[in-house]
Amino acid sequence: MDFAKAFTASKVEDFKTLEITSPSFEQHAIIPSRFTCDGININPALSIHNIPEEAKSLAILVDDPDAPGGSFCHWVTWNIPVTHFIKEKESRGMTGTNDFGDQHYGGPCPPSGMHRYFFNVYALDCTLENPVTSDKPQIEKAMAGHVLAFGVLMGRYQRTKKA
Repeated sequence: MDFAKAFTASKVEDFKTLEITSPSFEQHAIIPSRFTCDGININPALSIHNIPEEAKSLAILVDDPDAPGGSFCHWVTWNIPVTHFIKEKESRGMTGTNDFGDQHYGGPCPPSGMHRYFFNVYALDCTLENPVTSDKPQIEKAMAGHVLAFGVLMGRYQRTKKA
């Protein structure tokens, strides 16, 4: 399910904008290999600004729209207590099932070429009642009508060929 389709009842301008940055990489820049399958495969640190006061939790969905079979989800996490900083390798809240079939962050691992990775962060007016086996479409459906603010950090990654 496409996130935009899940929120057809609301206009995008109805959401406040979260500012998402990372001390690990800049917007549109190359994601360091330590956060990928070529490194230690941990989530990068994220800074989150402009969180509405009424927010009760955060959710993060990370996906690669350039994957050969269509959008590929690398991280599904929700019910994160409201915070302005998530550390590297930090797991807060609930972590669902990504498209690798795992229940943890799965870093960039493109089969070929340069891919884009979107770290989508949502401020919600509630906590979600989803089971830990939930995947991206299930979390998007549960978030419908509860998003107060949204922001995205995009990084890029291309694997280097080993000799």
